[in-house]
Amino acid sequence: MSNQLSDRINSVTPSATLEMAAKARKLRASGKDIIGLSLGEPDFDIPDYIKDAAIQAVNDGYNSYTPVDGYVELKDAIITKFKRDNNLTYDRTQIVVSTGAKQSLYNVAQVVLNKGDEVILPCPYWVSYSDIVKLADGVPVEVPTSLENDFKMTAEQLEAAITPKTKMLWYSSPCNPSGSIYSKDELRALANVLQKHPQIVVVSDEIYEHINYGVTPHASMAEFEDMYDRTVTVNGVAKAFAMTGWRIGYIGAPAYIARACNKLQGQVTSGANCIAQRAVITALIESPERIHYMVDEFKERRKIILGLLNDIEGFKCNEPEGAFYVYPDVTAYFGKTFNGTKINNASDFAMYLLEAANVATVTGDAFGNGNCIRISYAASEKEIREAISRIRTALS
Repeated sequence: MSNQLSDRINSVTPSATLEMAAKARKLRASGKDIIGLSLGEPDFDIPDYIKDAAIQAVNDGYNSYTPVDGYVELKDAIITKFKRDNNLTYDRTQIVVSTGAKQSLYNVAQVVLNKGDEVILPCPYWVSYSDIVKLADGVPVEVPTSLENDFKMTAEQLEAAITPKTKMLWYSSPCNPSGSIYSKDELRALANVLQKHPQIVVVSDEIYEHINYGVTPHASMAEFEDMYDRTVTVNGVAKAFAMTGWRIGYIGAPAYIARACNKLQGQVTSGANCIAQRAVITALIESPERIHYMVDEFKERRKIILGLLNDIEGFKCNEPEGAFYVYPDVTAYFGKTFNGTKINNASDFAMYLLEAANVATVTGDAFGNGNCIRISYAASEKEIREAISRIRTALS
């Protein structure tokens, strides 16, 4: 009886990445040999030094409710991390720990947006941005980017998208799904535009910060003195530390936004998991060098998958500088028919690959760009090679 549900929930689109993963699981359960390249989940085990910290927390008796905004020791570790890695200075009143970076993003939208406020989203964007904005009664404003510009929004495009109703700008760097990274100069150009519009709050999603292949150094919008007081820096441990199921994310933000997020979270989930928080203290205090072996492996996989995809006629790829996805343009296949199946768009293409090649990817429609599909290379070299071989066969 969907008519008994709220208009709010009826307007929300299910997460395309989770939906594709569920379809893949269902096909596997029926006996199909599905290779999953849809989820953004590292296939590495958690480093032992982080496991040891979690075990120590269990043995030390951590089992009580945690402070809503996080243990003081974890907030101090986050402050240390921000200073060391990003040259950002925060105090404890500016840090809020949440149940994953997704909750951090949701909190910020809920406490900043009013009905009808517009949020600029450079496309492609992470699948949940648009619906998180809608759940806060905001209006997503999509700014298309292109493969030719490495899927990055220009200052001119930003200026053109701003209206009197614009309240926020959201982006990720490194970007999920394109792997693109905004350089410090590119961020400065965007900041110069934003200086003319002091009502706009920036949300900088930096969850893939450490998965960077060394072409463009990581930069944070909040590094600019004139943007610090209006930027929310979002991060977490899911991707770089292979801790997806531990569900710890956090923000560094202007104190008034952090206080509001703390207030909201106190009525929704309260504090994040106690054992996970203790483990994350160790994860953040230790040098990022300790997780570089994962980044080195992702870099090698990137080389392999790009080489294989570029050998298939009709795939056009940028070279991602970070994260662990490729985001090929597949418009060359639109309008074509394979084995009786007509490909009209990226969603048709992704579904065809699932059914004909037994490979799970994600449609670019979910990321605000209907020309592409997202393929994760957070998988073994053997799986990557087999998956692309299957795709080649299904398209031949």
